[in-house]
Amino acid sequence: MFKNFFCVICFILTSSAFSYGLGISNYPMLVDKKMISAEATGIFSSGGGMGFQGRFTQKVSQKIVADAGMGISGGDRVARLFIGADYEVIPDYMKQPKVSIKLNYEFTKEFRATQNSFSLTPIVSKGFSFWGKEAYPFLSLPVGIGLNDTYKTYDTFVAAGAGISGKIPFENYEHLTASLETTINLRNSVTAVFLGVNFPLN
Repeated sequence: MFKNFFCVICFILTSSAFSYGLGISNYPMLVDKKMISAEATGIFSSGGGMGFQGRFTQKVSQKIVADAGMGISGGDRVARLFIGADYEVIPDYMKQPKVSIKLNYEFTKEFRATQNSFSLTPIVSKGFSFWGKEAYPFLSLPVGIGLNDTYKTYDTFVAAGAGISGKIPFENYEHLTASLETTINLRNSVTAVFLGVNFPLN
């Protein structure tokens, strides 16, 4: 079933898409590990503003990380709901980087219109040691399609993304994970920054 869904998405997405951040899907987690995230958001494109979003993330199997959340912002991009699944294609091993693909669905309210967006995001990440602390930088290329319910139109999107996640390197806070991510508009997308703090639930 997953294979068929993946093929349909690949067929539909002939051009591109944007998502409101990838969260910590690239961060290594044990199976059944759960995290909840608080993320500050800043959208710098037309209609943008500062905002906040919450995210729940769980590693559901050895290769799949799922997440879901909601957010609000100032400006004209006022609200969003999202759900996604990240599938590991190649693991992070020795000098080999991790390669994964994330499927994402979003329901957003932007510029007084509602929109359903579907995206496919290739992600390349690698763990490194920085001053004795492990961190995981990544690069991504979100591509997808947005279906405007209000005006019965659609647009394709493309963005470039980069980010990093890792344990907070301060005493008494090492159980927390921090994440920083930026996306850059390439076509019909937005330029934005996301800063998150992630709390383990188990």
